[in-house]
Amino acid sequence: MTLAKVFEQLAGPGAPVEFSAYDGSRSGQPGADIRFDVRSPYAVSYLVHSPGALGLARAYVSGMIDVSGDMYTALSTMQQVLDDVTPRDKLRIIAGVLGDPLLRAATSRRLPPPPQEAPFSRVPSWLRHSKSRDAQAISHHYDVSNTFYEWVLGPSMAYTCACYPTEDATLEEAQFNKHDLVARKLGLRPGMRLLDVGCGWGGMVMHAAKEYGVKALGVTLSKQQAEWAQKAIADRGLSDLAEVRHMDYRDVAETGFDAVSSIGLTEHIGKKNLPSYFSFLYGKLKPYGRMLNHTITRPDNLAPSMKQGGFINRYVFPDGELEGPGFIQQAMNDSGFEIRHQENLREHYARTLLGWCKNLDEHWDEAVAEVGEGTARVWRVYMAGCVIGFEQNWIQLHQTLGVKLDENGASHMPLRPTWAS
Repeated sequence: MTLAKVFEQLAGPGAPVEFSAYDGSRSGQPGADIRFDVRSPYAVSYLVHSPGALGLARAYVSGMIDVSGDMYTALSTMQQVLDDVTPRDKLRIIAGVLGDPLLRAATSRRLPPPPQEAPFSRVPSWLRHSKSRDAQAISHHYDVSNTFYEWVLGPSMAYTCACYPTEDATLEEAQFNKHDLVARKLGLRPGMRLLDVGCGWGGMVMHAAKEYGVKALGVTLSKQQAEWAQKAIADRGLSDLAEVRHMDYRDVAETGFDAVSSIGLTEHIGKKNLPSYFSFLYGKLKPYGRMLNHTITRPDNLAPSMKQGGFINRYVFPDGELEGPGFIQQAMNDSGFEIRHQENLREHYARTLLGWCKNLDEHWDEAVAEVGEGTARVWRVYMAGCVIGFEQNWIQLHQTLGVKLDENGASHMPLRPTWAS
């Protein structure tokens, strides 16, 4: 049985994609916007020996499978056409494929994963989240190339969910609006002090300094991020107000901040460490100080918070853990914060990711030259897959606002929110 025939049995003869294989077989619709090319029989080895979608991702990252056309559309299309294929049908078809001597020989060998896979991504949970290991995990993801991130993220260099004020807003407008929304929720005013933990390339720090006259300190475990941010701060004439340090948030010695922002860091903390994390941030605040936590979440806490063997954990976010919004809120509340506001921005993250996918496609050749084709492929499939995740409510994005009350229980919060929803 040819691979094209296998594809046809899985997807159906009318699948709106074109398929070709190394054996010369073809299937699907010639000239379709989406095309899959299987370039090696060893691609099937990855599919057979790796669990779930991990095998397909490995085959793509290694270049044994090519996808032409928009990756988000390709993943969405294949999800739709394969929805009706039962696990029993898949096993039956795979068994037919392995009747081919060439494929049987290829699949008899378990291939090593592509080099882009983090070698430390599969360890017992009790070994995760030490300072040294967190630094290693963050470096794996963020110390790729500042130039690469400039192409993907755009001028804002904001690698977190944007907030679109209107349907036709650009990615840059939405990132500015996100930083401003955080600032308004925190009630920033001139002369205040802000601590931004996991500050990335300093977007929130610079926004608070420039737009609100706030003295802002950001910390990140990524050396490349800190170097880029400090240069950007100097270039924009903000050195008197803004600073980014290459350090662990747990090593921040200063206290008495008026506000704390945590934008995209909680995912890296680990479930067992969330109580101490929020307690630490609570201790950094003055009475009446507000803390805004912006984090990827999952719809519930029924399944494990991390798919240890999955593609994202192995290739993108080693040791990343997602919790439900209720768990996040409980941890903040138990650490002393009074919760004053919460909202889910998951549709905004789908739009943000689509913007990043577009940026990567527009700079594909430069990105490949900068970081290598394997790494660029990791990002292409990871971001497109996450669009689907947010659209279909597999994952969410929550902002949760808490305040540190004074000894009399006063919050100094307005009677009604003063920020736009």
